[in-house]
Amino acid sequence: MFALDVAAHTGPWRSRHPGEKALLSLGLLACAVILPPWPGALLSGLAAAVLLVGPARVSPAVVLRAARVPLLFVATSTVPLVVTVHAPIRLTVNTAGFGTAAHTAGRSVAALTCLLLFSATTPLSEVLPRLQRLGVPAAVTEVAALTYRMLFLLVESVRAVREAQAARLGFRTWRTAYRSLAGQAGAIFVRAFSRARRLEEGLALRGYTGSLAVQVEARRMSPPFLVLSGGLLVLIVAVTAAVVVGPQW
Repeated sequence: MFALDVAAHTGPWRSRHPGEKALLSLGLLACAVILPPWPGALLSGLAAAVLLVGPARVSPAVVLRAARVPLLFVATSTVPLVVTVHAPIRLTVNTAGFGTAAHTAGRSVAALTCLLLFSATTPLSEVLPRLQRLGVPAAVTEVAALTYRMLFLLVESVRAVREAQAARLGFRTWRTAYRSLAGQAGAIFVRAFSRARRLEEGLALRGYTGSLAVQVEARRMSPPFLVLSGGLLVLIVAVTAAVVVGPQW
């Protein structure tokens, strides 16, 4: 399993209703996106980070491991904001873009932390059935569940093929490594199609009609948790308004 899935299934917030965690995480996400970067996005990101490593007890190593690829995307996306390309091929640093780049990166990192707060505390298997009850089309939830399942099968296939190639000294030199990577891509492509066909045949033999009924454990909302979550969101909005609007008065 992925590190985030392990944290979501074993964390202390595992028994909480997904709606509670959605209110907190998505509320913080809305604050990070809608409010000004300073101090709204900063407060939202800090609150999500503190909740992640504090009450949710998610290891900082797990958080950094899950965020490293999105953070790399954020870093590369902010480069064009501070670099200008002139003809024919000449790069110059645009000092006026540093403020925009900082605001964009800060807001993006804050939004990413809020999303990690939800994904690291809520298993997807508890979210999809409840989304269908809320009116989301069954086709959407079924495709999401199938994609989620196929991700694990894909990672398992990659690991199995790579271990087999390593046992045969497939990564001994650069030349053999390139050849092994090409063979790995072909083998995984064939295995993915084979597994998808077997899955389709298995569902057809079991009378699949477009929706799989899944029993979900009943959970109750916690009024104190909802009140504290709402209070935190109101506090962030109030502090941001005081900092931004206050000096104008």
